[in-house]
Amino acid sequence: MWRLNAVRHKAGRQGSDLEEFKFKRREHEKELRRARKDSQLVSKRLLLNDDEEEDGTMDTLASDRVVELFNIVRHGRDLVKKEADLRALRKALRSPSAHLILIKQPNSIAILVTNLCGPNPQCRLEAARCLHELSHSPHSEVDSLRLRQATPYLITFLSGQSPKFTELCLYTLGNMCPDSENVRDMLLAQGIIPALNNCIQIHRTNLAVVEAVGFTLSQLISANYVTGTIIPNVDNGALVAQGTLLHCTSLLVTLGVAVAKGSIEEGIELLIWPLLRCVGNLLLSGPLGALQPQLNDSRLLAALCAFPQAFLQTHPALARESIWVLNNLTAAADSSVFCSALFYLNLVPALIQLLPFSHGINIMVLRVLGNIAHQGREYCLHLAQAGLLPALCATLKMADTEVVTFSLEVLGQLMASDPQLAEEFVRQSGLPVLEAIQYSNQETIRLRATHLLEHHLPPHCTVDTSASQ
Repeated sequence: MWRLNAVRHKAGRQGSDLEEFKFKRREHEKELRRARKDSQLVSKRLLLNDDEEEDGTMDTLASDRVVELFNIVRHGRDLVKKEADLRALRKALRSPSAHLILIKQPNSIAILVTNLCGPNPQCRLEAARCLHELSHSPHSEVDSLRLRQATPYLITFLSGQSPKFTELCLYTLGNMCPDSENVRDMLLAQGIIPALNNCIQIHRTNLAVVEAVGFTLSQLISANYVTGTIIPNVDNGALVAQGTLLHCTSLLVTLGVAVAKGSIEEGIELLIWPLLRCVGNLLLSGPLGALQPQLNDSRLLAALCAFPQAFLQTHPALARESIWVLNNLTAAADSSVFCSALFYLNLVPALIQLLPFSHGINIMVLRVLGNIAHQGREYCLHLAQAGLLPALCATLKMADTEVVTFSLEVLGQLMASDPQLAEEFVRQSGLPVLEAIQYSNQETIRLRATHLLEHHLPPHCTVDTSASQ
């Protein structure tokens, strides 16, 4: 077999380099998750009304037309006609240019608030929709401080019985939260937290309202300053001691059973996502053995594998988050019971089938498979029986260098565990794949491939690298 002399003096550093690489990778992924979480939490949402699905966003309106519509609303007395006038103004506000025109009109927000508190329920609804449009405005001039006249009423209406109206108020308040700390402080002083608590009790069976409550709460707690203001600074250990991990995993199991049966209601992913994050973070709060009493339901593993299958196309980030939790379950030193359960429940083939998919999904799957392979020879043999080697041949050909790096790492674990697996990799036409990687412009990848060729392939295999010398 051909030998690369330049690699020999570096072979001794492979172990330490690998640990340093893993550490940097974990830190990098932590930052990415934090950035992704922040961007998701502070995004604003716009509710579409039934009569707007066909109309879409309106073209830019003439300034005079917006002023005319507002004056009609301001001076109108007939309640039936006023409802139609408010609806026309609301539709006009679908054009962002109309936002700036409206807020320049004297007492424009006060007029909307007056209709929001009026006797006609349909006028209240249309006024709330107008305020909702403004809360979603892309213009910095239309900030939440301009809408603050409406917040006490919006919070009060959260105790109402109409799900549609409550949902509208929730998203309007949620859109206002990220604009400034002053707005959040104002909402807290006006009692938004107990109002949210009361609202979710009233509408606990309405998924749309529960989702809207979650959105508004997430907007409130998205800033660092809220630690100790909105929620007490409780460490994860205390949360685990109070049974939080057990309750979250039980909910995930219930949702996983429903999803596996094909019962996927619209918006259910917004319930699954925060539960996954809670469980994933709590798993890092201490030794896995100490947490096992709250993780004794093997259906949790099935749920974590069911979510990626169900949301792979519609919500790939949720699929990745689910596998991240699975990674935290299998990464600890005392995780052999969970790795064994994945084989017992025949879940490994489903994970391997996810390797062709991008958006970070295949990288996270490779991490889980690497955790399993780390358990030893028997686990590596089971991985090979599940079809991992031909799957690795495919991922090693991908353009994503991070995928290739993780694939080489897992392949190295398999080959080091049993020479038969190296021979099987060659039979799967893996040798030309490793040869091709030696032409990569990434030094780390080239060195890893060369190390496998030098130290783990059967002696009768030869590598033609004359072109790279």
